[in-house]
Amino acid sequence: MRKLIAAGIALVALAAAPAEAADLAVKPKEPAFTVYNWTGFYVGIQGGTGWSSGVKQTDARPFNSGSYQPNGGVIGGTVGYNAQFGRIVLGLEADGSGSWIKGNTIGTDPASGNCGGIVPRCYSDLQSLETVRVRAGITMDNVLPYLTGGLAVGSLHGQEGDVAANGAFGAGSSTVVGWTAGFGVEAMFNQRWSMKVEYLYVDFGNHAIFNDNVGGVIFPESIKYTTNILRVGINYRFGY
Repeated sequence: MRKLIAAGIALVALAAAPAEAADLAVKPKEPAFTVYNWTGFYVGIQGGTGWSSGVKQTDARPFNSGSYQPNGGVIGGTVGYNAQFGRIVLGLEADGSGSWIKGNTIGTDPASGNCGGIVPRCYSDLQSLETVRVRAGITMDNVLPYLTGGLAVGSLHGQEGDVAANGAFGAGSSTVVGWTAGFGVEAMFNQRWSMKVEYLYVDFGNHAIFNDNVGGVIFPESIKYTTNILRVGINYRFGY
């Protein structure tokens, strides 16, 4: 009996061996991913925080609100392309974000006095932010530190006061165009996915945003607007 059982086990093992070999031939083990190539298109999502070191509202009365510091957040999407030449990576990236970087002041310039309103108030809100930028970096395998800069476009809302009886009042929004520059670091964690941390300085200059009504006289009100953006993103890469 023992001999019969042993013979049966041996026959099963012999029968299974060719099947296992065939299965290995059909499904070879995938080699480890060791070569990192940054060339190709990618899409992603990104978001973070924004803050300003000084926003100012002015008009020709003359009026100056004094400097104030809006802050808030941004969230949006990214599309881009990289080309790798040895260790050098060059790219073009565009992104669009909804934002709520906003703030207000009662007016702090001694010569101008307070802003209009029963509760004095000058106010700004960057409601969207889009950039088109070049990127240049030096890769260290799966890690890419880079510099970036280019065009910035935003939708900027401004306001002063509340009603005519309480001094200057007005509100409106305008598309503003400026520039941006910054730096970041991106890291691949497999063939398709990467994560980045990025800082951008954005300068929209000084633009007329809305009209103030001051005792029936209209004065275009300008906002000088700069902001800092710190954000993280996740990208999905094509072409591997």
